[in-house]
Amino acid sequence: MSQFIPEVTLHDGITLPVIGFGTYNLKGAEGVRAIQSAIKCGYRLIDSAYNYENEGTLGEAVRRSDISREELRITSKLPGRYHTYDTAVKAIQESLYRAQLDYYDLYLIHWPNPQQDQYVEAWQALIDAQKWGLIRSIGVSNFLPDHIERLEQETGVKPSLNQIELHPFFNQEKQRVWHQEQGIQTESWSPLARVIDIIDNPILQKIAGQHDKTVSQVILRWHYQLGTIPIPKSASPSRQLENISIFNFALNEEEMRLIASLTQEDGRLNGQDPAVYEEK
Repeated sequence: MSQFIPEVTLHDGITLPVIGFGTYNLKGAEGVRAIQSAIKCGYRLIDSAYNYENEGTLGEAVRRSDISREELRITSKLPGRYHTYDTAVKAIQESLYRAQLDYYDLYLIHWPNPQQDQYVEAWQALIDAQKWGLIRSIGVSNFLPDHIERLEQETGVKPSLNQIELHPFFNQEKQRVWHQEQGIQTESWSPLARVIDIIDNPILQKIAGQHDKTVSQVILRWHYQLGTIPIPKSASPSRQLENISIFNFALNEEEMRLIASLTQEDGRLNGQDPAVYEEK
């Protein structure tokens, strides 16, 4: 069963669906089946990363799919240990070899690794890989505004997208507003917060009951109305379909305000602050 999903256009002209599919920990034959199922449900934006060690799984699912490669938007990410220019170029090539793809639609620097302080080098590698046709659109993940400003100042190229931790317990309002002002698309990782108590939250349960929807659907609809692109993950076909079925209802202003009230000053799930966190 396929779902119709609206699209947004990035500042470089590339279009992305307003909801994608996360693949963290989806590996092997089971992972291939899960991604195949997601594509069958209607997902066209599929998110992976070098450090997920499942680019091969993703590529196999794409090849087994009935959907043409051109209809899909495939993402991967550069790991922190490959931020020097030469190693970044090789890692991008390796990502493509692993997936057996000719290009990625979107490739991101996974973390800025500020102590290492080589993310500008890595960014230049992405810029060149885009010129060579290996990547259609280049962006970042977990970058703070000052990191992004430095990228543009030193290379003249602004990321098309920033994928950040974003969920009702950590709604990142200031960063979202800054992205919007800069013409950078916000994408949300861990959009459902990956914690049991969010499903049991009374505010979210009440809103879900009023719309005859699940809490997950309410949260994902909230992301959509914020203008962010959530990338929920599930290996269950029924849950995949549930997560993507969010376009036949809308949250009102009061419901959006109530969900906004759930945010915490530092609601990061694992304390991964991009100002200090270093990815390997």
